Amino acid sequence: MRVFITGATGYIGGSVAVGLCRAGHDVAGLTRQPAAADRLARLGIDPVVGSLDDAQLLARQATKADAVINAADSDHRGAVVAFTEALAGSGKPLLHTSGSSVVGDDARGEASHHVFTEADVRPGGSWRPTEDKAARVEIDRLVLAGSADNIRSVVLCNSLIYGHGRGLARDSVQLPRLVAVATATGTARHIGRGHNIWSTVHIDDVVDLYLRALTSALAGSFYFVENGEDSFADMAQAIAETLGLPPAQPWDLDSAIEAWGYEPAVYALGSNSRVRGGAARTELAWAPRHASAIEWIRRELRVTGDSAEATPAS
Repeated sequence: MRVFITGATGYIGGSVAVGLCRAGHDVAGLTRQPAAADRLARLGIDPVVGSLDDAQLLARQATKADAVINAADSDHRGAVVAFTEALAGSGKPLLHTSGSSVVGDDARGEASHHVFTEADVRPGGSWRPTEDKAARVEIDRLVLAGSADNIRSVVLCNSLIYGHGRGLARDSVQLPRLVAVATATGTARHIGRGHNIWSTVHIDDVVDLYLRALTSALAGSFYFVENGEDSFADMAQAIAETLGLPPAQPWDLDSAIEAWGYEPAVYALGSNSRVRGGAARTELAWAPRHASAIEWIRRELRVTGDSAEATPAS
């Protein structure tokens, strides 16, 4: 296929773009950075310089492509509108990247026993997101509604992703924030007691699922992307031990917000997001190979100079 992907210089989008190239697809990748064009080209990705705010550019690229993957910004409604309008009636795939913070709570480091499945979050059900996440859920559902306009629309709702990016961007979002605080201050931190739990998934398993969804997912499919779960206390402690630091310590929410911002502190690092992704396993024969973020931290996190980084898996 000729695939147009947004976020080609990012962690998820870049990894998926490289995976697409390796699978033999012809890939065009959007980047806001003209300086990144040559680097994308060296990876086999045809660079398209522009932004998600350029609706005409997005529409042109979607029309030229056989499929579109939106992996740049889960909260950019304008891009989704541009893609769904351009692809209406085409039967082409539109894969949209969301995140499982949509089911996150304002837990401030406390545990929750609530586990969500795809059936729980389907439109028309009793579940409602928090006010902070309602707009993202509306965008997800706008994508899914494209199936009524003959778009093979799919939402992939990723949990906490770990592992090295396979494109230009090396790091994900959540664990690198914990590592950065630990290396900068000499103390690994978790919000509150750190009993909050997130489902997790390795980046290579994410890429595998995107490729499967591209070729085989039915219109209107929604997939939680997960394979395992860990508490933030356990992940922070594994970081502390791996970096040779004292035991991980609690952090009050206000301090975390000051360091990371409101959304990352409350929802990315302080909430519970426990999901189960049975649909991808059943419908797409997805069989993820990596099951433990803790083991990845212990096995691959290393200190280089004055910074912490994870060495590539063999």
